[in-house]
Amino acid sequence: MSDSIRRFMFEGAPIRGEIVQLDATWRAVLERHEYPPLLQTLLGEMMAASALLSATLKFDGAMLMQVQGSGPLRLLVVECTSAGTLRATAKWDALPEQAGFADLLRDARCAITLIQPDGSQSYQGVVEVVGDNVAEMLMHYMRHSEQIETALTVAADGMRVGGLLLQRLPESADDDADRWDRVCMLASTVEAAELLGLAPLDVVRRLFHEEDVRLFEPQPLAFRCACSKARVESMLTMLGPEEVESVLAERGHVEVTCEFCNRAYRLDPVDAAQLFVGGMRSPGSPTRH
Repeated sequence: MSDSIRRFMFEGAPIRGEIVQLDATWRAVLERHEYPPLLQTLLGEMMAASALLSATLKFDGAMLMQVQGSGPLRLLVVECTSAGTLRATAKWDALPEQAGFADLLRDARCAITLIQPDGSQSYQGVVEVVGDNVAEMLMHYMRHSEQIETALTVAADGMRVGGLLLQRLPESADDDADRWDRVCMLASTVEAAELLGLAPLDVVRRLFHEEDVRLFEPQPLAFRCACSKARVESMLTMLGPEEVESVLAERGHVEVTCEFCNRAYRLDPVDAAQLFVGGMRSPGSPTRH
Protein backbone atom coordinates (compact mmCIF):
# COMPACT_ATOMS: atom_id res chain seq x y z
CA MET A 1 0.00 0.00 0.00
CA SER A 2 1.39 3.41 -0.99
CA ASP A 3 1.14 6.36 1.41
CA SER A 4 1.18 4.19 4.49
CA ILE A 5 3.14 3.25 7.57
CA ARG A 6 3.63 -0.30 8.73
CA ARG A 7 4.68 -1.36 12.22
CA PHE A 8 6.58 -4.49 13.10
CA MET A 9 7.96 -6.16 16.22
CA PHE A 10 10.86 -8.50 16.84
CA GLU A 11 9.38 -11.47 18.66
CA GLY A 12 10.87 -12.03 22.10
CA ALA A 13 12.87 -8.81 21.95
CA PRO A 14 12.19 -5.28 23.23
CA ILE A 15 12.59 -3.82 19.73
CA ARG A 16 9.92 -2.26 17.56
CA GLY A 17 10.13 -0.98 14.03
CA GLU A 18 8.22 1.05 11.48
CA ILE A 19 8.56 1.61 7.78
CA VAL A 20 6.87 4.44 5.88
CA GLN A 21 6.43 5.36 2.23
CA LEU A 22 4.73 8.45 0.85
CA ASP A 23 4.15 9.33 -2.77
CA ALA A 24 0.81 11.14 -3.39
CA THR A 25 1.15 12.81 0.01
CA TRP A 26 4.63 14.05 -0.82
CA ARG A 27 3.67 15.23 -4.29
CA ALA A 28 0.77 17.19 -2.78
CA VAL A 29 3.32 19.13 -0.72
CA LEU A 30 5.56 19.78 -3.73
CA GLU A 31 2.65 20.94 -5.88
CA ARG A 32 1.90 23.82 -3.52
CA HIS A 33 5.35 25.43 -3.31
CA GLU A 34 8.42 25.61 -5.55
CA TYR A 35 11.11 24.30 -3.24
CA PRO A 36 14.76 24.27 -4.39
CA PRO A 37 16.09 20.72 -4.94
CA LEU A 38 18.25 20.76 -1.82
CA LEU A 39 15.31 21.88 0.29
CA GLN A 40 13.04 19.27 -1.30
CA THR A 41 15.33 16.53 -0.06
CA LEU A 42 15.53 17.85 3.50
CA LEU A 43 11.79 18.53 3.79
CA GLY A 44 10.95 15.12 2.34
CA GLU A 45 13.29 13.36 4.75
CA MET A 46 11.74 15.27 7.62
CA MET A 47 8.24 14.25 6.50
CA ALA A 48 9.26 10.59 6.56
CA ALA A 49 10.88 10.98 9.97
CA SER A 50 7.87 12.84 11.38
CA ALA A 51 5.47 10.14 10.23
CA LEU A 52 7.65 7.48 11.83
CA LEU A 53 8.08 9.28 15.15
CA SER A 54 4.42 10.29 15.45
CA ALA A 55 3.40 6.66 14.97
CA THR A 56 5.39 5.67 18.07
CA LEU A 57 3.23 7.96 20.22
CA LYS A 58 -0.18 7.38 21.74
CA PHE A 59 -1.90 10.74 21.42
CA ASP A 60 -5.00 12.44 20.08
CA GLY A 61 -4.29 15.57 18.08
CA ALA A 62 -1.22 16.66 16.14
CA MET A 63 2.53 16.33 16.43
CA LEU A 64 4.39 19.38 15.16
CA MET A 65 8.07 18.94 14.29
CA GLN A 66 9.87 22.24 13.78
CA VAL A 67 13.49 23.06 12.98
CA GLN A 68 14.44 26.73 13.17
CA GLY A 69 17.84 28.38 12.77
CA SER A 70 19.71 31.49 11.67
CA GLY A 71 21.20 30.04 8.47
CA PRO A 72 19.81 30.32 4.93
CA LEU A 73 17.29 27.59 5.75
CA ARG A 74 15.28 29.38 8.39
CA LEU A 75 12.41 27.00 9.10
CA LEU A 76 11.24 23.45 8.42
CA VAL A 77 7.83 22.38 9.73
CA VAL A 78 5.97 19.09 9.43
CA GLU A 79 2.65 18.34 11.12
CA CYS A 80 1.33 14.80 11.56
CA THR A 81 -2.03 14.06 13.14
CA SER A 82 -3.32 11.02 15.01
CA ALA A 83 -5.81 10.64 12.12
CA GLY A 84 -2.94 9.89 9.73
CA THR A 85 -2.77 13.22 7.90
CA LEU A 86 0.35 15.26 7.13
CA ARG A 87 1.29 18.69 5.88
CA ALA A 88 4.64 20.52 5.61
CA THR A 89 6.20 23.87 4.80
CA ALA A 90 9.54 25.68 4.89
CA LYS A 91 11.03 29.17 4.87
CA TRP A 92 14.38 29.99 3.36
CA ASP A 93 16.61 32.70 1.96
CA ALA A 94 18.88 32.20 -1.04
CA LEU A 95 20.23 28.67 -0.74
CA PRO A 96 23.67 27.73 -2.05
CA GLU A 97 23.59 24.96 -4.63
CA GLN A 98 25.83 22.83 -2.44
CA ALA A 99 25.95 23.25 1.30
CA GLY A 100 26.28 21.03 4.32
CA PHE A 101 23.44 20.40 6.73
CA ALA A 102 25.11 22.43 9.48
CA ASP A 103 25.72 25.36 7.11
CA LEU A 104 22.05 25.52 6.16
CA LEU A 105 20.83 25.33 9.76
CA ARG A 106 23.19 27.48 11.81
CA ASP A 107 22.42 27.80 15.54
CA ALA A 108 19.27 25.75 14.97
CA ARG A 109 16.96 24.00 17.39
CA CYS A 110 14.62 21.09 16.86
CA ALA A 111 11.29 21.16 18.69
CA ILE A 112 8.59 18.51 18.82
CA THR A 113 5.23 19.66 20.16
CA LEU A 114 2.08 17.65 20.83
CA ILE A 115 -1.07 19.69 20.24
CA GLN A 116 -4.46 18.58 21.55
CA PRO A 117 -7.63 18.92 19.45
CA ASP A 118 -8.58 22.12 21.32
CA GLY A 119 -5.28 23.72 20.27
CA SER A 120 -3.54 23.51 23.64
CA GLN A 121 -0.05 22.04 24.01
CA SER A 122 0.32 18.86 26.04
CA TYR A 123 4.08 18.44 25.56
CA GLN A 124 7.11 20.08 23.99
CA GLY A 125 10.71 18.91 23.75
CA VAL A 126 13.49 21.13 22.39
CA VAL A 127 17.11 20.24 21.67
CA GLU A 128 19.99 21.81 19.76
CA VAL A 129 20.33 20.54 16.20
CA VAL A 130 23.30 18.15 16.08
CA GLY A 131 24.36 15.95 13.17
CA ASP A 132 25.04 16.02 9.45
CA ASN A 133 21.55 15.11 8.23
CA VAL A 134 17.90 14.81 9.25
CA ALA A 135 18.27 11.26 10.58
CA GLU A 136 21.25 12.12 12.82
CA MET A 137 19.46 15.23 14.07
CA LEU A 138 16.41 13.24 15.17
CA MET A 139 18.38 10.35 16.65
CA HIS A 140 20.14 12.97 18.77
CA TYR A 141 16.75 14.39 19.74
CA MET A 142 15.40 10.98 20.80
CA ARG A 143 18.52 10.15 22.75
CA HIS A 144 18.68 13.43 24.67
CA SER A 145 15.04 14.46 24.96
CA GLU A 146 13.28 11.10 25.23
CA GLN A 147 16.15 8.80 26.34
CA ILE A 148 15.10 6.18 23.78
CA GLU A 149 17.66 4.42 21.62
CA THR A 150 16.56 4.99 18.03
CA ALA A 151 17.95 4.03 14.64
CA LEU A 152 16.55 6.02 11.73
CA THR A 153 17.10 6.05 7.97
CA VAL A 154 15.18 8.36 5.61
CA ALA A 155 15.28 9.12 1.89
CA ALA A 156 13.51 11.47 -0.51
CA ASP A 157 13.39 12.40 -4.17
CA GLY A 158 10.97 14.39 -6.33
CA MET A 159 8.34 11.66 -6.37
CA ARG A 160 8.49 9.71 -3.13
CA VAL A 161 9.83 9.68 0.43
CA GLY A 162 10.55 6.68 2.61
CA GLY A 163 11.95 5.84 6.00
CA LEU A 164 12.79 3.07 8.43
CA LEU A 165 12.83 3.39 12.22
CA LEU A 166 13.91 1.01 14.99
CA GLN A 167 13.53 1.65 18.72
CA ARG A 168 14.82 -0.25 21.70
CA LEU A 169 12.13 -0.32 24.37
CA PRO A 170 13.65 0.43 27.77
CA GLU A 171 11.08 -1.30 29.94
CA SER A 172 11.74 -4.86 28.75
CA ALA A 173 14.61 -7.25 29.22
CA ASP A 174 16.22 -9.16 26.34
CA ASP A 175 17.97 -12.48 26.74
CA ASP A 176 19.96 -11.72 23.57
CA ALA A 177 22.16 -8.78 24.53
CA ASP A 178 23.55 -8.42 21.02
CA ARG A 179 20.21 -8.34 19.20
CA TRP A 180 19.83 -4.56 19.19
CA ASP A 181 23.29 -4.09 17.68
CA ARG A 182 22.59 -6.82 15.15
CA VAL A 183 19.27 -5.45 13.88
CA CYS A 184 20.73 -1.92 13.73
CA MET A 185 23.60 -3.22 11.62
CA LEU A 186 21.11 -4.96 9.30
CA ALA A 187 18.99 -1.80 9.06
CA SER A 188 22.07 0.25 8.16
CA THR A 189 22.45 -1.75 4.94
CA VAL A 190 19.19 -0.44 3.47
CA GLU A 191 19.70 1.82 0.48
CA ALA A 192 17.73 4.90 -0.49
CA ALA A 193 16.60 3.23 -3.72
CA GLU A 194 15.11 0.37 -1.69
CA LEU A 195 13.22 2.67 0.68
CA LEU A 196 11.83 4.59 -2.28
CA GLY A 197 11.30 1.82 -4.81
CA LEU A 198 10.50 -1.44 -3.03
CA ALA A 199 7.27 -2.31 -1.26
CA PRO A 200 7.68 -1.87 2.52
CA LEU A 201 7.05 -5.56 3.12
CA ASP A 202 9.86 -6.47 0.73
CA VAL A 203 12.27 -4.11 2.51
CA VAL A 204 11.51 -5.66 5.92
CA ARG A 205 11.85 -9.17 4.55
CA ARG A 206 15.17 -8.40 2.87
CA LEU A 207 16.70 -6.81 5.94
CA PHE A 208 15.40 -9.09 8.67
CA HIS A 209 14.74 -12.45 7.00
CA GLU A 210 16.84 -14.21 9.65
CA GLU A 211 14.90 -12.60 12.51
CA ASP A 212 11.48 -13.53 13.89
CA VAL A 213 9.47 -10.46 12.90
CA ARG A 214 5.75 -9.87 13.33
CA LEU A 215 4.26 -7.37 10.89
CA PHE A 216 1.08 -5.40 11.51
CA GLU A 217 -1.40 -4.15 8.94
CA PRO A 218 -0.41 -0.95 7.11
CA GLN A 219 -2.03 2.29 8.24
CA PRO A 220 -2.94 4.77 5.47
CA LEU A 221 -1.51 8.30 5.42
CA ALA A 222 -2.64 11.31 3.38
CA PHE A 223 -2.05 15.02 2.85
CA ARG A 224 -4.59 17.23 4.57
CA CYS A 225 -4.46 20.89 5.54
CA ALA A 226 -6.34 22.12 8.59
CA CYS A 227 -6.71 25.70 7.39
CA SER A 228 -10.22 27.11 6.92
CA LYS A 229 -12.06 30.36 6.41
CA ALA A 230 -13.36 30.16 9.98
CA ARG A 231 -9.83 29.92 11.38
CA VAL A 232 -8.65 32.83 9.26
CA GLU A 233 -11.58 34.94 10.47
CA SER A 234 -10.87 34.00 14.06
CA MET A 235 -7.23 35.03 13.65
CA LEU A 236 -8.21 38.37 12.14
CA THR A 237 -10.69 38.97 14.94
CA MET A 238 -7.88 38.47 17.45
CA LEU A 239 -5.78 41.06 15.61
CA GLY A 240 -8.50 43.63 16.24
CA PRO A 241 -10.43 46.12 14.08
CA GLU A 242 -7.65 48.73 13.92
CA GLU A 243 -5.14 46.31 12.41
CA VAL A 244 -7.67 44.97 9.90
CA GLU A 245 -8.82 48.47 8.94
CA SER A 246 -5.22 49.57 8.32
CA VAL A 247 -4.75 46.68 5.86
CA LEU A 248 -8.04 47.56 4.14
CA ALA A 249 -6.96 51.19 3.82
CA GLU A 250 -3.68 50.16 2.23
CA ARG A 251 -4.83 47.34 -0.06
CA GLY A 252 -8.62 47.54 -0.31
CA HIS A 253 -8.95 43.95 0.91
CA VAL A 254 -7.48 41.51 3.41
CA GLU A 255 -5.78 38.40 2.09
CA VAL A 256 -4.29 35.60 4.15
CA THR A 257 -2.41 32.72 2.50
CA CYS A 258 -1.91 29.41 4.26
CA GLU A 259 1.80 28.66 4.52
CA PHE A 260 1.16 24.91 4.28
CA CYS A 261 -1.20 24.51 1.32
CA ASN A 262 -0.80 27.97 -0.30
CA ARG A 263 -4.56 28.54 -0.35
CA ALA A 264 -5.52 32.22 -0.24
CA TYR A 265 -8.45 33.55 1.80
CA ARG A 266 -9.61 37.00 0.68
CA LEU A 267 -12.01 39.31 2.52
CA ASP A 268 -13.45 42.49 1.03
CA PRO A 269 -14.40 45.48 3.24
CA VAL A 270 -17.93 44.14 3.81
CA ASP A 271 -16.65 40.70 4.86
CA ALA A 272 -14.04 42.27 7.13
CA ALA A 273 -16.59 44.56 8.79
CA GLN A 274 -18.77 41.56 9.62
CA LEU A 275 -15.94 40.16 11.77
CA PHE A 276 -16.53 42.80 14.42
CA VAL A 277 -20.32 43.02 14.37
CA GLY A 278 -21.68 41.96 17.75
CA GLY A 279 -18.28 41.03 19.18
CA MET A 280 -16.20 38.03 18.31
CA ARG A 281 -17.89 35.61 15.95
CA SER A 282 -18.03 31.99 16.95
CA PRO A 283 -15.79 29.96 14.65
CA GLY A 284 -17.51 27.51 12.36
CA SER A 285 -16.44 23.96 11.69
CA PRO A 286 -13.02 23.83 10.05
CA THR A 287 -12.89 22.77 6.44
CA ARG A 288 -10.17 20.38 5.38
CA HIS A 289 -8.88 19.90 1.89
